[in-house]
Amino acid sequence: MAFPDGIADFRSDTVTHPTDAMRKAMSEARVGDDVYGEDPTVYALEEMAAALLGKEAGLFTPSGTMANQVAIGTHTQPGDEVVCVERAHVRNYEHGGASANFGVAFRPVPTMNGVMNADQIRYAAAGTAYHLPKVSLLCWENTHNVSGGTVIPLEVMQAGSAAARAMGLAVHLDGARLWNAVAASGVDAAAYAACADSVMFCFSKGLGAPVGSMLAGSADFISTARQTRSRLGGAMRQVGVIAAAARIALEGRARVVDDHLTAKRLAEGLANRFPEAVDSAAVTTNMVMVHESGLPWPAEDFVAALESNGVRTGFIMPGVLRFCTHHNIDAADVDRVLATADGMNTH
Repeated sequence: MAFPDGIADFRSDTVTHPTDAMRKAMSEARVGDDVYGEDPTVYALEEMAAALLGKEAGLFTPSGTMANQVAIGTHTQPGDEVVCVERAHVRNYEHGGASANFGVAFRPVPTMNGVMNADQIRYAAAGTAYHLPKVSLLCWENTHNVSGGTVIPLEVMQAGSAAARAMGLAVHLDGARLWNAVAASGVDAAAYAACADSVMFCFSKGLGAPVGSMLAGSADFISTARQTRSRLGGAMRQVGVIAAAARIALEGRARVVDDHLTAKRLAEGLANRFPEAVDSAAVTTNMVMVHESGLPWPAEDFVAALESNGVRTGFIMPGVLRFCTHHNIDAADVDRVLATADGMNTH
């Protein structure tokens, strides 16, 4: 279902437009000043999200980046280091926020698929005595964006978090697309959340809301996190108009399965044409990675041809295109991508 202008936008699941139900909820939302704790729509959303994650409390934030930054700032002290995978969002895609905001650095674990095991975590967190920096936090990312929406297996997270906690580290889960992991794995969100002391998920990605993310944890953690959010400029006023759309998105979270099916259709179609460019078996959520090395022409030419046919996509890293499905993409849009590829092959 392309946008009203006819564009099928595969660049990200952040480009979605709010549904009619979301717009209606926004227009009818009961509001109050959230800084004073008086917005009933926000309060209800925070309670709902915390309950789904098995946590005591929640905190609504403007973005996933802010939620991650609030968590990092609440868990750490200046000079600390954070263990994460090499291509984690918190390390690579938040404009150096951890160091700029809180004086925190990262101790990355090299991995190609976003999965780090308990031994790697122990190794990364060891050796903090004397003059070495203190390692105080482990950050997971599930699903893992840069590896193509990889789902981190629950047992891997359980073992890794146990190792981190045994070494005195707190644990944060960047679950920007957590509900995609839930849909793909069948694992309950609370089970993933139990592996972490704090959990973030986005309403504005796979869930399709226009704005907002949630941070959840213990009541004490969220009380401190609320102060950190305010310090970063994230305290909002009559924000129930946004939270109302987020609630509709959260209630309809099961629909992300449709995005996964659409992504699989695209992956299989491209893999049939370019088996060296796409690993369709690796596509389990809403992302399809296309490797230029397996295409018969430069990826830039493919992007240009798609654009001329009203389809947008982009590079997730040099030489790798990412197609991301969402509620404004359907099978007809996939067929446009495949038809474009076929048209290029005939010239």
